[in-house]
Amino acid sequence: MITDFTLHTSQIVALLKQLVEIESPTYDKAAVNRLGAVMAREAHRLGANIEIVPKSEVGDQVIARWGSGPGGILLIGHLDTVYPLGTLEMMPFYENESKIFGPGVLDMKSGLAIILTAISALLETGQMPKRPITALFNTDEEMGSYHSRELIEKVARDAALALVYEPSDEPDGSLLTWRKGTGKFKVKVQGRAAHSGGAHQKGINAIEELAYHIVAIQNLTDYEKGTTINIGSVHGGRAINVVPAYAEADGDIRIMQLSEYKRVESLIQSLTPRKKDTVIEVECNLNRPPLIFDATMESTFNKAYDIAKNDGLEIKAGGSGSASDANFIAPLGIPVLDGLGGSGEGFHSEQEHILIDSILHRTRLTTALLRDW
Repeated sequence: MITDFTLHTSQIVALLKQLVEIESPTYDKAAVNRLGAVMAREAHRLGANIEIVPKSEVGDQVIARWGSGPGGILLIGHLDTVYPLGTLEMMPFYENESKIFGPGVLDMKSGLAIILTAISALLETGQMPKRPITALFNTDEEMGSYHSRELIEKVARDAALALVYEPSDEPDGSLLTWRKGTGKFKVKVQGRAAHSGGAHQKGINAIEELAYHIVAIQNLTDYEKGTTINIGSVHGGRAINVVPAYAEADGDIRIMQLSEYKRVESLIQSLTPRKKDTVIEVECNLNRPPLIFDATMESTFNKAYDIAKNDGLEIKAGGSGSASDANFIAPLGIPVLDGLGGSGEGFHSEQEHILIDSILHRTRLTTALLRDW
């Protein structure tokens, strides 16, 4: 039994520092590939067989396999961050008492360090399980995993358990056993331009038309069902003395139930003009289905709870209004746990940090789950 990772704190922190200081913004393929090469090298050093899945639009996906065959455990972490190249100059990696700061340190380079350290610990102590272990490092999670979803679902179908190394959203570090599904929409309105003084009556104000529909869409929010709609971006017009011929709005959908997405989508798709000769065009799609706390999730957490308890660890169950790659896996019927990347605060901001103790806790928890599942 591996019980004291505090003895290896300096090694874990050194690895995390190395990963954070390889900046890897989603939209810079070369930068993400530099981090992917390091992860592939480190996993290969630990005995993994490495597969690189090329991508033209984003960084190449990295798969590390210890053993082969169905019924194994899948570990998922993403290499990309939201921070552009050069952020380190203003936001360097540093420790401050019980916290570590740096771009992507929480979301989710700590998760990458936890995966590698847990595998290393199992190998060093001769406790590596006989069942296969696969680690999938994708490269576009921060933009919705549009280019990696198919691969995630393909690899997950052979797994008996999937562990996702996003950080916990909960202050107490709870594992994430439910997540809202996420969708997005765009409403475009085409009107007719005219001079606002001399020919106002000849124009069709696209902003006015859009305003009617913004109110209707926002009113689809239903807090009791966990459904929220947020129109976060509106554009239209070019000058105050011109009747605007074009306007558009972009919005975010968050749902706890798939039926709620269908309700929202149906209304958005059925929007009809209020003003004569106006044209409305809409786009609406579901990026990630909801991760629901169902019977499979409950039994998965309960088994993880027992394994953790036997190893002297305590875990709690929680959830999040945000989505992750776990949302793709649960609908396949594969047991999945999320939030294994530790806890901290300041996601995607200059105050992003992780608690050192949570890194140690999650590394120890990972070794226990891999060994005893």
